[in-house]
Amino acid sequence: MRLWSSHDAAAKAMSIPVPLDGLRAAIAERGHAAYLLTVTPDARPHAVHTPVRWEGDLLTADVGKRTAANAVHQPAVSLLFPVRAADDYSLIVDGTAVVDEQPEGHRLRITPSKAILHRPAATPNPASACGADCVPILPTAAPRPAGRGE
Repeated sequence: MRLWSSHDAAAKAMSIPVPLDGLRAAIAERGHAAYLLTVTPDARPHAVHTPVRWEGDLLTADVGKRTAANAVHQPAVSLLFPVRAADDYSLIVDGTAVVDEQPEGHRLRITPSKAILHRPAATPNPASACGADCVPILPTAAPRPAGRGE
């Protein structure tokens, strides 16, 4: 799957919107297991390795009590699909989780909001806000103006 080249970076900004199918393909290439990152109520990071599957346009992961409680407290989560080789990209997917109670435990349903392929390397575009070699897969949501009833 071709997501990005150095020629593209010179011609376009670093944020390159890619359809959800681009994310599906990137996950399929890496296998269907990732580190799920949540934040505890006292602002500590919590990471677990879990199988991840698609259900429609949502990603799902079966999780334990602590991860489920973290996602209820702070629904912003990330999935990290690590590198497969030294020169590979990690796939990082940010999203919003909803916790479903299942007879066998807890399941997170995650709506992806941003995804990038990332690796530590010299940035191909010195004007980019990214300090490494980043390839956006899903577009970043536009920032909301401050002071609008928030």
